This record gives sequence, structure tokens and C-alpha cells, in this order.
Amino acid sequence: MADLLWFVAERTGYLKSFAHVLERYVKQDTDPKLILACIVAMGTNMGLWKMAEVSGLSYSALLTTARNFLRAETLHAANDAISNATAALPVFQAYDIHQQKHSSSDGQHIVTQIDTVNARHSSKFFALKKGVNAITLAMNHVPINAKIIGAHEHESHFVFDILYNNTTEIKPERHSTDTHGTNQVNFFILRVFGYQFSPRYRDLHKKIDSLVGFQHPSRYGDILFKPSRKVFDTLICKEWPNIQRILASLAQKDVTQATIVRKLASYKRQNQTKKALWELDNIYRSLHILDFIDDPILRQRIQKALNRGEAYHRMRRAISYVNGGKFRVKTEAEQQIWNDCSRLIANAIIHYNTLILSRVYEQKLAAGDQDAIEIIKGTSPVAWQNVNLIGKFEFTEENAKVDIEALAARYNDPDFWRKSVEGYSDA
Repeated sequence: MADLLWFVAERTGYLKSFAHVLERYVKQDTDPKLILACIVAMGTNMGLWKMAEVSGLSYSALLTTARNFLRAETLHAANDAISNATAALPVFQAYDIHQQKHSSSDGQHIVTQIDTVNARHSSKFFALKKGVNAITLAMNHVPINAKIIGAHEHESHFVFDILYNNTTEIKPERHSTDTHGTNQVNFFILRVFGYQFSPRYRDLHKKIDSLVGFQHPSRYGDILFKPSRKVFDTLICKEWPNIQRILASLAQKDVTQATIVRKLASYKRQNQTKKALWELDNIYRSLHILDFIDDPILRQRIQKALNRGEAYHRMRRAISYVNGGKFRVKTEAEQQIWNDCSRLIANAIIHYNTLILSRVYEQKLAAGDQDAIEIIKGTSPVAWQNVNLIGKFEFTEENAKVDIEALAARYNDPDFWRKSVEGYSDA
């Protein structure tokens, strides 16, 4: 893992993102290997003390480095640097789903051993323990944004925030979630800001009964799926100025979507602005449900995007293997830092795998091997069997020499390629 992090650092320059907390007042440069050791210590849930034991580095030096360099903003910038570099690789565009930038977001529940403000009980996920929820935005296998929320908070309240606060150069066009990512405003809000919201419903038959139309249900004849009622278009027109103010606040990032939803939920049920927002959402939800029923290709695309998010969760679980993957930190800020360290390690592994696949992809393009090209397009870079995640860590830069061209050149050999495709290669 240490060699891989050095290799990715040379290619992406993500170590430049780790600015000292004192900025220009710092008197000496830091040792990059200390930053990498801190990232691995937190990303694997190992902790700085255990990392000092297995790496031969000083615990006090690791603690000082973590305090000075590992912050939410520096880790976010480092993750963006790796994500942007991955997006620039040739094979990245081949991962588009139906020629579209299709992202997904989902939560991963993590047990907390120490009580924090956002830790909550959830018998479904934690039995008798407490935990939090790590929401990750993924597109084309790359985790481009993440946020820690309480286990008691609804994932749908953060769907817009995690999309709109994405600072990478990877810009999703269509976004999918499972049922937990839906509420009564997300369809409309995401549509206004240029995203096509395409969730997967667990109980679709229940949603069919809530379809709306612009004419009375009796006007639709004997068609299979009828609207249950006519849209309250007069209410929408009346409340449009208030709705515009809400959208402007979201656009200027004066307030988060979660705050807006909580405020709307606190109003009385007959509040007119809330009812108008719900009505706008009903229109776009009805359109999506009809498309979802009518288009099997759309259903496959949504499921494919969600599967990629689940694959990242499996990788993150494998990376943060120490202590059963449980958080052992005392504050919400530390939870975000440890989660972003795990995401950085995952991003580095994905970049490394995507780089190898890109080199092979270019080989097959030059050779005109369409069968091989299709196989590569269907090959996920979210794999970690080729990376040693455990053992003694050596963060010396001189040992981190990876010849990517030599690795990719082996796939020019027809026999090696055939064995790799069949899963019998000993590489």
C-alpha cells in the first residue's frame, strides 16, 4: 500500500494539497512519508500508536503531522486531485453508462466505539450499539465526495448537498439512489439544478397510486396507469415567488438542503409553500415512474450505477479492516477525517487499476480488438486483491518504484490476455 500511495502521489501530486495549518508561518518542510503514514493509520482504522509500532516511525512525529496537515479541507483537496487524474485517463469515459455521466449515492453504516454527538442507536444496523452513516457519491467507479451523518438522519436530506458540493471535475448528469434517497422535494430540486434524478423504488406498486396528471383522471380513458388526481397548478403559480427564494438560498449555499427540509417539515401540514413544492415534486416523480416502468434499459442503468456504489463500500470495508471497521474517534470532525483517509486510499487503488486498464485499453484500440475493448469496459477498477493492505509498512520513497508500462505490456501477449480473461492468470 505504501508503494502504491507514493506512485499515485508522483502521478497526481495530491501531497501538495496538504498545507500546514500555520501556512506561511511554518519554519520547516514536513516529511511526506509522515503524511502517508498518518493517512494509512487513519484510513485503515489502525490509529497513530499502532502505526508507529509497525512502521518504525515516531509516534510524536505522527501525532504532530496529523494535527498540522490532516484536516477536512486538505483531505478533500487531495481526494479531488486523485479523482481528477483518474477522470483524465482514457478508459474513464468508457465507463459512462449509456453515454451518460451516471452517479449514485448510498450510505454505509459504521459502528462507533466512543459516543459522539451524531452517534445513534439503530437495531437494524448496529444491534445494541451506536453508529453513524457515511454517504458516498460515486461515478464511473470513482468516489468523488463523501459525508458523515448521524444514523438517525435521513439520507435523502443530503442528496442535493453531496452533489452540489462536489468540487471535482467529474460532473454527473443523472443521479440514482435507493428508496432511502427519495423524499417529497428531491425530484424537483435536482431537476432545477440540472440533474436527472432516477431512484430505484423498493415498492414501486405503492408509488403508482400517487401519479398525477394535468387533466382529470376521467380524461385518460382505459389506459393501464392513470393519474390519481389533477395537478394543483394554481397553487404552484401562487407560491412560485416563495419557491424561487428557497432555490436561490440553495444555489448560493446560504443554507443546506437538510436545513430546508427540516424547516419545511416543521411547518403545519396546510402550509401552502410546502404543498406547492410537494406538488412540483409529484410531477417529476410521476414522469420518472412512468419512464421506469416503460424502459427496461433505464432500469438496468439505474441498477448498474447503484451496484458501483456498493462495490466501493466493499472496498472501503476491506481498507478499514482494523478493529472490525469501527470508528474509535471522539468527535464528528475526526470521523470525517478518518473516512476521507479511507476514501483517499480507495481513490489511489482505483487510480492505479484504472491506469493499468487504460494502457491495455489503448493497446486493444490500436489493434482494433473489439471483443477485448468490450471486456475492458466491463472490468471494474474497484479491486484490491493486487494490493497488500496488511503487514509492516515501509514508507521510504526509494522503494516505491512501479513500472506501469511493463505491467501493461504483458497484456500484448495473446496467451497472457487469454489467461487473464479466463481468470487463470498467476499475475
